[in-house]
Amino acid sequence: MEGEVRVQDVALKHNDTIPQQFIRSENEQPGITTVHGAVLEVPVIDLNDPDQEKVHRSIVDASQQWGMFQVVNHGIPGEVIRELQKVGKMFFELPQEEKEKYAKPPDSKDIQGYGSKLQKELEGKKGWVDHLFHKIWPPSAIDYRFWPENIPSYREANEEYRKYLHGVADKLLKCLSLGLGLEENDMKEALGGDNLIYLLKINYYPPCPQPELALGVVAHTDMSSITLLVPNDVQGLQASRDGHWYDVKYIPNALVIHIGDQMEILSNGKYKSVLHRTTVTKDKTRMSWPVFLEPPPDQEVGPHPKLVNEENPAKFKTKKYSDYAYCKLNKIPQ
Repeated sequence: MEGEVRVQDVALKHNDTIPQQFIRSENEQPGITTVHGAVLEVPVIDLNDPDQEKVHRSIVDASQQWGMFQVVNHGIPGEVIRELQKVGKMFFELPQEEKEKYAKPPDSKDIQGYGSKLQKELEGKKGWVDHLFHKIWPPSAIDYRFWPENIPSYREANEEYRKYLHGVADKLLKCLSLGLGLEENDMKEALGGDNLIYLLKINYYPPCPQPELALGVVAHTDMSSITLLVPNDVQGLQASRDGHWYDVKYIPNALVIHIGDQMEILSNGKYKSVLHRTTVTKDKTRMSWPVFLEPPPDQEVGPHPKLVNEENPAKFKTKKYSDYAYCKLNKIPQ
């Protein structure tokens, strides 16, 4: 978008201090609001454990109590993940004018494309991050205009990753469905079945001279049903627990899973969407590759009918996902 400030540019021009619009208010600055010296030990689940009943239980417990967990032995080869990371990094290392070819069109209602601004920020502040969004599944939802074509292996790397990701996503959705006493496919069906959209976002957080004052992405819960995230080797995820912010340490080769709003709604509050944010680093570039599993825009999502009765009334409205997303990004109450 013409005139939109790219954080990568800002980082190149500012070696000592950061512009005012990136400085968070005191109730948000990570230097002040992080519980230092404590790391949140979010559950780590081995998907390949021979005791599959234990795996299911762990996923359900983590989704109820944390809204966030890490999975290892998930079946996605390391090489496939490294290729995804490599081509994503190559995109952000392209000359600026090359990247701008993939910019989100100014008038676009769609989230896809290269950009820096995502949601309305109440104080007009900016996050220390640039991003690229594009859908990777189903084929009918893919718009290749937003897939960098000047990186030869980009498409192949993303398609290969998606192929393996399906298996992990399906397994998680089945567990979450069974964990509520539903049939194993009920959750996926309620989210759109085979039309469930896989939306990839690449986050690029350049080095920041004053990391204690800035945030990469502000405190938020994901709108999705679930999010499956690949980080690079630079830490920076924080989660809120009992009103305090804690660092969450990634473990190598794990996928980080977030429960999102649609899953909380669908489960009628049994599963919790996790409040999280990201911090930035002084001398390193941090990147992450979340894939958001989203219902199609016209899909109506509300508490699953099998979970609602006189003793358990619906705690959330049923609404079209596109309406939910519009309200969320524009800070309008749901």
